[in-house]
Amino acid sequence: QVTLVESGGGLVQAGGSLRLSCAVSGHIFSNFVMAWFRQAPGKERELVAATTWNGGKVYHADSVKGRCTISRDNARNTVYLQMVSLKPEDTAVYYCAAAFRNWGATTPGRGDFDSWGQGTQVTVSS
Repeated sequence: QVTLVESGGGLVQAGGSLRLSCAVSGHIFSNFVMAWFRQAPGKERELVAATTWNGGKVYHADSVKGRCTISRDNARNTVYLQMVSLKPEDTAVYYCAAAFRNWGATTPGRGDFDSWGQGTQVTVSS
């Protein structure tokens, strides 16, 4: 069983930065896919960024490309999402997720993920 616990959310002004952390416990294989999703009020949960645990594949959504970077520290069993130049439209609950399978032929979607964290709130004020 894999457990995910997010931290690092908060209130920040537009243009500011935050680093979200996802502490991972349990057995992780190098081919597992780790991701950050976000869900704003009244909107669907959307994929922000994803990476394989070994870093072989990385994806960032167009809406955050150049402003957000997913990374992982295998020694600390932690996945990060570094966010800079934050905008009010980045306001959402951010979720860490893990998929217990290989990265397929296409970018993984919400239904591909097996374990989810409880979420951390990010609020960007204008």
